Amino acid sequence: MRARSEPTPLALILAKQIQSQGPITFAEFMEACLYHPEFGYYTKPEQPARRDYFTSVDASPIFGRLLGRQFHEMWTLLGRPNPFVLAEAGAGTGALAKQILDFAAESLPEFYAALEFAAVERSAARREMQSKLLGAHIARGKFTASSELPSEITDGCIFSNELMDAFPVHRVVREGGELREIYVGLGKDGLCGQNGTPSTPALGAYFAEEQVTLQDEQQAEVNLAACEWIMEAAQKLRQGFVLSIDYGHEASELYDERHMRGTLLAYERHRASEDFFRAPGEQDLTAHVNFTALDRCGRRGGLARTGLTSQSNFLLALARHSDFADLQSDGMSEAEQTRARLLFKTLIHPEGMGETFQVLIQHKGIEEPHLAGFEPL
Repeated sequence: MRARSEPTPLALILAKQIQSQGPITFAEFMEACLYHPEFGYYTKPEQPARRDYFTSVDASPIFGRLLGRQFHEMWTLLGRPNPFVLAEAGAGTGALAKQILDFAAESLPEFYAALEFAAVERSAARREMQSKLLGAHIARGKFTASSELPSEITDGCIFSNELMDAFPVHRVVREGGELREIYVGLGKDGLCGQNGTPSTPALGAYFAEEQVTLQDEQQAEVNLAACEWIMEAAQKLRQGFVLSIDYGHEASELYDERHMRGTLLAYERHRASEDFFRAPGEQDLTAHVNFTALDRCGRRGGLARTGLTSQSNFLLALARHSDFADLQSDGMSEAEQTRARLLFKTLIHPEGMGETFQVLIQHKGIEEPHLAGFEPL
């Protein structure tokens, strides 16, 4: 690991900015750490093969197959429109897109014929990886990549997997009965936290709308960017669904006494810490998602809550809906089938991804849809 005496290139840039212009919000700091065009963790031109996190997509292609099954049901409920747009926000290298499109082409040919997959990814380097991974689907006109959501989606689903936990967050603390914001300033050892007056009244309004009062000295994160994103997605969708998979809680749990230091963590070499300033641009920063806020802000754009459940319940319900046929594909050996079942357990294990991740689906332009992923077990 890089020693504190060796600041990263991004740390030097931020220190110079703060020295000349004053402290910045943690949201500005986190935005630079993750998305700076040259030194950002997710957007730097040279992406290392090693990553500091392990996702459901990495665990098993079953994840994409089961999502594909849920998207097929959404398409059916909407009257089997052609085209049906699947827009994945934060598509990364395209691994999940490939799982979904491969499954649709293999098992759901009519659905595949109607599909248009739009991958949204800010990193040009990762978009380049997508073009190599999804060449066959690109040749069939089924896959396009962009840095932004389509301007309008008539029928479809906008979805994300572990996107909003990496949106820049403001950090706040309650001191003496008042809400204070934790800025990023300069101290004797470099970048550090500094408390001050909130940068925007939206921070106080956020907690008022959630009907949450922090305890004295309690720290918390406010993800205004997630609220803005869900409202933008809602406005661009004419009819269909928004599906969000991430780790987090409803507001009453996210801001309770068990989270006195908030949920923000830095990840480097698969190790978690609260040393957020140690290596800007070289470690991941994430915070738990407030699903109550996503629901509330989505309603402003015309979305209604379809359901919220754990990833474990969601995937088990989908697997059962297809009589567990989607856990394997034709031609699998007995050993491969056994491995597939073990990988599926990784996705649903209650002490791992199964209960850590939540699945929120919202709908628009359709009356009270009932989806297989929310069927009681």
